[in-house]
Amino acid sequence: MNLPTVLTLMRIGAVPILAILYLFSFSWVNLVCCVIFTVAALTDLLDGYLARKWEQTSSFGAFLDPVADKMLVVVVLLLLLYAHPSFWMLLPAVVIIGREITVSALREWMAEKGKRGVVAVSSLGKYKTTLQMIALGMLIYEQPIGFIPIMNIGYILLYIAAGLTIWSMLLYLKSARPEFELSDSV
Repeated sequence: MNLPTVLTLMRIGAVPILAILYLFSFSWVNLVCCVIFTVAALTDLLDGYLARKWEQTSSFGAFLDPVADKMLVVVVLLLLLYAHPSFWMLLPAVVIIGREITVSALREWMAEKGKRGVVAVSSLGKYKTTLQMIALGMLIYEQPIGFIPIMNIGYILLYIAAGLTIWSMLLYLKSARPEFELSDSV
């Protein structure tokens, strides 16, 4: 057990706390949930950085990190959909969750074929994740700051992140396409 893995486990632990708190209707809930989410999202950057810098990477950490990320994002999308049930929240939630399932399955399949590197995390995926986390944080906070419409900006960023989500998924599928063709001929 090392600090990067502990940070990842803390991110997983933050998910149920965030979910439970978000369902309360106290005036301070959105701010507290936004802070919890932001800290959890930042641990994603920190755990990977520290693991590489301190040479503390592990197969357990490599497995756990994307699980923690997906848990955080999926639960927050479901909470937002619960709080704001509309087509405008449903559409990006379905796109993002569908992509996460598809790419996870693709990575698992490629790993079984010994080709995990073909669908390794790309810089586009990192940009998508960053934009997605900013959008989700804004949507959790939801309240305007002065004249700045935080919720509206959050929706716009979420839709941009959903677009990047589709784009990155298509790039991953394109990278894996030769393996699909080989599988069909066997």
